[in-house]
Amino acid sequence: MRFPIVIHKDAGGGYGVIVPDLPGCFSAGDSLEEAIESAGEAIACHVEGLLMDDEAIPARATLETHQGNEEYRDGVWAMVAVDISRLSSKTRRINITIPARVLDIVDQAAAREGQSRSGFLAQAALSHVRRRSEGALPGLLTDRPEPSSTYRAAPSRKDRGPAGRSE
Repeated sequence: MRFPIVIHKDAGGGYGVIVPDLPGCFSAGDSLEEAIESAGEAIACHVEGLLMDDEAIPARATLETHQGNEEYRDGVWAMVAVDISRLSSKTRRINITIPARVLDIVDQAAAREGQSRSGFLAQAALSHVRRRSEGALPGLLTDRPEPSSTYRAAPSRKDRGPAGRSE
């Protein structure tokens, strides 16, 4: 996931960083490069805290929207990529079938976003679910299933017949 950051030169010579999409997420560095690097660490820490507290990650606004905010007028903008899929404590390996052409497109997009293939696919799936959902989805980005979940896992290998079909 890519987050816009705004960087301000501090009077003392360093750089302060604000992450507009994550209220309360700040960072700093002695150099511009250090400020951007520490912003990525701050974003990961902030998002991890949200997930641990069962809070949703706030919706992101466009860079143009943020640039129109007077509070950020004199700042320098940058984008920081953070793979939030790695922040959840549990992962599950799955096997999917996808056309090679589509996989190539996914891999190119993931590389542009600075994410792994798995992280990109997870983010795309969550984004799709959010767009299609009416209302809040508590716990959507946590590793704990909702009690009302109706998802059923596929039969395990031991439950399958000799041809790999469910019995």
